Amino acid sequence: MPTVLLTVLNQCEIWRSLDTDSYATALRRIHYVAATVEAEFERGRRLIGRAIDPALLTNTTGDRAGSTQVMLAASQPPLPPPLSSRRTIGDVYDRFIADPKHQWSKRTQIAHATTRKWVVEVFNEDTALTDITREGCRNFVALLREMPRSAHQRFPDMTIREVIAAAKAKGECRLISTANLNAYINRFGGVMNWAMNEGYLDRNPLKGLKLPDPVRKRDKRNPFSLEQLRRIFDAPIYTGCRDDMNGYAVSGDQRPRRARFWVPLIALFSGMRLNEICQLEVSDIREIDGIYCFSVMSGFSNTGDEKRVKTNASERIVPIHDELIRCGFLAFSASQRLRGETNLFPELPFGHLGYRSTAISRWFTRFLDNAGAVAPLTCFHSFRHNFRDGLREAKIDRDLALLLGGWTSDGKGTAVADNYGSGYQPRALAEALNAVRFPALNLDHLAVLGS
Repeated sequence: MPTVLLTVLNQCEIWRSLDTDSYATALRRIHYVAATVEAEFERGRRLIGRAIDPALLTNTTGDRAGSTQVMLAASQPPLPPPLSSRRTIGDVYDRFIADPKHQWSKRTQIAHATTRKWVVEVFNEDTALTDITREGCRNFVALLREMPRSAHQRFPDMTIREVIAAAKAKGECRLISTANLNAYINRFGGVMNWAMNEGYLDRNPLKGLKLPDPVRKRDKRNPFSLEQLRRIFDAPIYTGCRDDMNGYAVSGDQRPRRARFWVPLIALFSGMRLNEICQLEVSDIREIDGIYCFSVMSGFSNTGDEKRVKTNASERIVPIHDELIRCGFLAFSASQRLRGETNLFPELPFGHLGYRSTAISRWFTRFLDNAGAVAPLTCFHSFRHNFRDGLREAKIDRDLALLLGGWTSDGKGTAVADNYGSGYQPRALAEALNAVRFPALNLDHLAVLGS
């Protein structure tokens, strides 16, 4: 609670509580309290024969009765805070989530719901928003640091403290990552910032409480090594398998070319994200100025399904690499069009969060294991790192490289350039993209004659 310290005669001090947690209210009250104390100073000076300033005694009688009246006035209980400052954390959190300005994906909605559950468990749903202190927020962060990974999925019916106790009892050593911990802090802090904008709060007690991430961004994922790439593209699904469902890892005479065949290849030679590939429609394969391209866009598909991209910069045109054409991709997309398919990979269902990438992401983890291609810090996203390294090795201009990969340059989700109107024509984009090569990786066994 804010207090004011004033030094008086003979090195003595007077402390006065301002009786509020509100910074704005404290600023208003400090002037009144300071005036009453100054009046006391002047009376003290007058009693010992010092010079005084009569103006400081204005509105006081100068006698003990007047002094008592002033001190009584100063000691009166503060006026009740306005209604907005008495809103509870539960009420404010619900108002934040219900704000129509928030247009979140299902995944983001679940993340906010999980964060709300933990916040109200720690602070109590009926606690006034203004009673949430900096120290309380530090304690909340300390609890998060003890949380096991995927706690909301593995312990859905437990409170945050019960989860921590259960994890410790099991000897759980895999704790939440710093990046995920900071994501929870960001979401809770976003609620507090929203409350400030709505006039419910004067300050954000979570500001500055994010933890430094000990893992550098470039160390979070590695590109696949050459040996891993060889094992991936020499696996039975690329050389001959029983089928591309349960028999994808068993050698056979079938060479099916559907999602499980094409998605990894497209990722390696385009740098596209997994869901960007999985949600492609046949109409997203376009010929622009004589260059065949992938059109990566958000919005609603021809079937009314929502298509998502990660950032504004993710919306872009990506030329189709010559190696994909050599492997027969254009023939595949044409066949899908002739079949009347809307989705390029109709066998990929929507996951529980509304992403077509969910099932194939889980499958690819099993695939790496079966192919003997598992290594630390590698996963499907590693293809994107391979592509970025390929752009560097080809000495592609940085802005052009960022544009092709849908990366941002300022961390705020703004595009480096607008894709097809940015000054880079499709032919220039294609030349840059086709400069990405993996010469030590032989994919001749995937080539289609006449492609």
